[in-house]
Amino acid sequence: MASFDFSTRLIFVLLVVGVSNGQLSPNFYSTTCPNLLTIIRTAVNSAVSSESRMGASLLRLHFHDCFVNGCDASVLLDDTANFTGEKTAGPNSNSIRGFNIIDTIKTQVEAACPGIVSCADILSIAGRDGTVALGGPSWAVALGRRDSTTASSAAANNQLPAPTLNLNALITSFTNKGFTAREMVALSGSHTIGQARCTTFRTRIYNEANIEPVFANNTRQNCPQTGGDNTISPLDVATPIAFNNDYFRNLVALRGLLHSDQQLFNNGSTDAQVRTYSTNQASFFNDFASAMVTMSNLSPLTGTAGQIRRNCRRTN
Repeated sequence: MASFDFSTRLIFVLLVVGVSNGQLSPNFYSTTCPNLLTIIRTAVNSAVSSESRMGASLLRLHFHDCFVNGCDASVLLDDTANFTGEKTAGPNSNSIRGFNIIDTIKTQVEAACPGIVSCADILSIAGRDGTVALGGPSWAVALGRRDSTTASSAAANNQLPAPTLNLNALITSFTNKGFTAREMVALSGSHTIGQARCTTFRTRIYNEANIEPVFANNTRQNCPQTGGDNTISPLDVATPIAFNNDYFRNLVALRGLLHSDQQLFNNGSTDAQVRTYSTNQASFFNDFASAMVTMSNLSPLTGTAGQIRRNCRRTN
């Protein structure tokens, strides 16, 4: 009888732990919000159709959320008089964008399924759909995340990899989040789309030697040595609004825009992988999709942790 009581209690404890921890699943909203994926995909496609750059912006927003204390929509919280979050941290200020698209999606989702779907899940799906809209690979997004009730400006400043990092520092930054060096290179391929501000690559185009001269000269036309910090240039000069492997071809040709980009192909340990991706897009797509699954599963809040925000910009 004592053995039965112990087993019963153990099963109960395991069930309670399972509920409180929760599990992500692609079918998490299949009954509670069956049209969720269609709502988000339609909104993202519309946004990308209006502005191609938005596909990259949504993917980057997802990355900047997940890389700082996990995929919990903390990056979406606005600062208040008593709270300084991640939006205005150094790597994010005047840089990350797409908040209005997430707001639009959240409004549509709330109208269909009030109080059910987290902002963190919306952001994870939108990042995937923005990639697909520009010709990139798809991946299964497990769902069931909940939203944080706080954010950390200090964590954003300290944890997001800077465009000035060398290869060893890049590998360390991603290793600290559980990624392999191979996954780091694959994820860097997201720079096949999107734009960067002059202030992030000025030093490279004027001072570094491992850069193709014509590319450097052309890029300088839009990024003077002084002033113009916020003027933008494409991360992939070849096909800036198509998700493909041209980013890696650019690196082999010494046309990486950021210092951290060209570090991936600079007589170092990742050169061979960059060469492979530059000639084998299927390999890049497969590795990128796999790494994005890992990315989207970083430290999610599940079960009873966090909340389901009604407005992605503020806590309930």
